[in-house]
Amino acid sequence: MKFFVDTADVAAITELNALGMVDGVTTNPSLILKSGRDILEVTKEICGIVSGPVSAEVVSLTADEMIAEGRKLAKIASNIAVKVPLTWDGLKACKVLSGEGNMVNVTLCFSPNQALLAAKAGATFISPFIGRLDDINLDGLELIADIRQIYDNYGFETQILAASIRTPNHVAECARIGADVMTAPPEVIRKLASHPLTDAGLTQFMKDWAKTGQKIL
Repeated sequence: MKFFVDTADVAAITELNALGMVDGVTTNPSLILKSGRDILEVTKEICGIVSGPVSAEVVSLTADEMIAEGRKLAKIASNIAVKVPLTWDGLKACKVLSGEGNMVNVTLCFSPNQALLAAKAGATFISPFIGRLDDINLDGLELIADIRQIYDNYGFETQILAASIRTPNHVAECARIGADVMTAPPEVIRKLASHPLTDAGLTQFMKDWAKTGQKIL
């Protein structure tokens, strides 16, 4: 499973990329706001850091305006994935932009039927939002499983990009189900390395090592 990092924080992207933990980046208007930077400037910088897809989101609601914005965003770098919402206009924009050879990430997916439409419109990525479904007492992971089955049934090449990842358990379950990609904030990716038994074992090893009175360096 590919790891995308869901942030516009250049320092965090750089750190994770150096560890080989970044296969791509996803951004959205909320993350751009949090960064406090110009969308074109920060997106171009991110594209220079990572070689994989960098999702940059349109902010219009009509198909024609989404297409115009998408074309402008796509000119930033060759690894841009234009991000459009899963609305009827978003699907129209996806069809045009993907037909022009651009990567397109269709976002805010909450049902298998929406995912099916996105695949037929030529989406490179479909982004089902796990955490937001969990927030309203629906099973976000079940949606990932449903989309995986549908895409496998018909050979759709659209990649399942599990989004709104809140916990390490979300990551493990998405990998088990067969999501192609997951995107998560830097802090969630870092938590994947944490386990209380690892911490306890390391503490014991260090105590025992101190008793030996030895040094390696």
